[in-house]
Amino acid sequence: MQKNMPNIPIHDIKPILDISEYSFYYFIVFCLFVLLSVFVLLYFIYRYIKNKKRFDMRKYHSEILKDIDLNDSKKAAYELTFYGATFRNDSPKHQQLYADMLKELQNFKYKKVVEGFDNKTLKSISAYKEVCNV
Repeated sequence: MQKNMPNIPIHDIKPILDISEYSFYYFIVFCLFVLLSVFVLLYFIYRYIKNKKRFDMRKYHSEILKDIDLNDSKKAAYELTFYGATFRNDSPKHQQLYADMLKELQNFKYKKVVEGFDNKTLKSISAYKEVCNV
């Protein structure tokens, strides 16, 4: 101390207090929240792209059924049997129409030379094609 100063106690200065600081914890929680949000967003983007590129067998077979050339009756009979089987278990109506169509197509399979489709067979084929929706 200096020599000329009187010894007067100072009453307005308080002792140092310990202040709790939580900003670092808030920052960590905020970073975790942002990171979690980014992962969730990336997951939904991944699922969207994955579902967009997914191959749909039913849609593919439906398009083939619509485009079958009925002029070549033997080849058409085999294709209708194969691609039509995709939809046969959708409902009891599908099962019945598929069974009726198979019964009609049986005359055009397993033979070396076959004639063209008759009207009854064409009606059976068109009825089955109409109910095969994707």
